[in-house]
Amino acid sequence: MAILSNTPLAKLSVAWVTMFLIGTELFVFSPLLPMLADDYQISATMAGLSVAIFSLTYMMSAPPLGHLADRVGRRRVLICSLLAVAAANLLTVMATNLPSLLAARLLAGTAAAGVSPSIYALVGDAAPPDRRATWLALVVSGLLASLALGASIGTIVGANFGWSHVFLALAFLALVLACLNRGTWPSERIATSTARTAAAHPFAATGVLRRLVPTVLWSMGLYGVYTYLGAGLAAVGYSTEGIAQAILVYGCGALAGVVIGGRLADRLGAKSVAGASFIGLCTCLILLRLAFDTGRLIEPALGVSSAVAQLFFPAQQAGLANDFPNRRGAALAWNNSALFCGISLGSLVGGGALALGGFNTNLMISAGIALVGCLVNAALVPGSAPLAVGRAKHSE
Repeated sequence: MAILSNTPLAKLSVAWVTMFLIGTELFVFSPLLPMLADDYQISATMAGLSVAIFSLTYMMSAPPLGHLADRVGRRRVLICSLLAVAAANLLTVMATNLPSLLAARLLAGTAAAGVSPSIYALVGDAAPPDRRATWLALVVSGLLASLALGASIGTIVGANFGWSHVFLALAFLALVLACLNRGTWPSERIATSTARTAAAHPFAATGVLRRLVPTVLWSMGLYGVYTYLGAGLAAVGYSTEGIAQAILVYGCGALAGVVIGGRLADRLGAKSVAGASFIGLCTCLILLRLAFDTGRLIEPALGVSSAVAQLFFPAQQAGLANDFPNRRGAALAWNNSALFCGISLGSLVGGGALALGGFNTNLMISAGIALVGCLVNAALVPGSAPLAVGRAKHSE
């Protein structure tokens, strides 16, 4: 198939929608958990295992699939992975019990692990060097937009037509995107000795592993709450439509937070913004518990909590990109794996907290995790000058 367009807009648009699909694939499960639990006659905690297994398989599959993409071509791995996403969603629709559902989500997590790093790498290669961070940030916004749009629309579709129709739609979109990505990105020639060396030693340095601990703790605290947010809202009397509206507010807060976080990291420094996000998340989760206890201002509290939390991710990415300039792609790819590692752990911890004392207990445990994250960020992340200042000095 001929390349559809060489324009930056075409490449960014296809990449954005592809990440929107992957985000919806993950985030739509939280508001659909009550429906899944009713259909399979299981608890919300058991249904939440589908989120945990998706995230866990993503985390384990991303490094070897990234290594494979370096050897055989990112475009090829991306297209095959999107086809596997479509197949996994069809299997999700056909699942008749919890084990078959978990098997389908395991395949979905593996397939998604081949999509995201390949998209980031292709966009990074195509971007002008002086706008690479901007291009990557725009693509990441597709992932977050799925919180505001994909999850909420999926909830409405699930409530009116059944949750299986959500995954039928995701399967169809994955097939369409496989075709679009095949026509958007050029074929790659994997022949340079540098590429072969990098493939043979995909991650020689261990220093970056230490830098991923804050990402794990952040996503653990944040998504431990989000995974069971639908169940928590239902427990305080929210209807399906009310849950969808609350998820929309949450997603809008996330989009605002990631944009603001990038600008703040440029001006104030990545470490300070990441630390402030941890402290803010801890505080907001405590305030969110008060909102759930009183039944007031729940949606504004959700929006603010999400915005404050999302200050962290662009700051962490910027810090890694600056501190590991020669291994920037690898560092960001492993940071993505660390994100899903934390999501997996958070869904397990959150499920245990939900079973132990309800959603309020989940909120308090997650607040404690955020506090630990702040301390770890202070101890493990080296201080750095604000990025804007660094660029100014470099230009002098």
